[in-house]
Amino acid sequence: MTVKITPNDRGNPPGKLADAELHFSEGPLEGLKLIGFSVWERSRGGGGGRNVTFPARTYSVNGERRSFSLLRPISETRSQEQIRELVLQAYAEFEAQAAIAS
Repeated sequence: MTVKITPNDRGNPPGKLADAELHFSEGPLEGLKLIGFSVWERSRGGGGGRNVTFPARTYSVNGERRSFSLLRPISETRSQEQIRELVLQAYAEFEAQAAIAS
């Protein structure tokens, strides 16, 4: 599996740094990709740093917008943390390559 990073060059919405996709190269998901991940700059009040949001579907209940995650852990949330770290690592590598190129 590889992570493809697409930078958010428009700066809209504020704080969104990039979109990310997981590309599968082996196993039953070979040739498929999972889209909908985003890398965000955390607000200063939240301690700074970066966060990754997962693919989600929005829906409406009594006019109120809600969402649910499409990629959920079966039992332990550690599996989500591993994907989050993988995406953040790929973004850091993308930033480093972009700095070298410029």
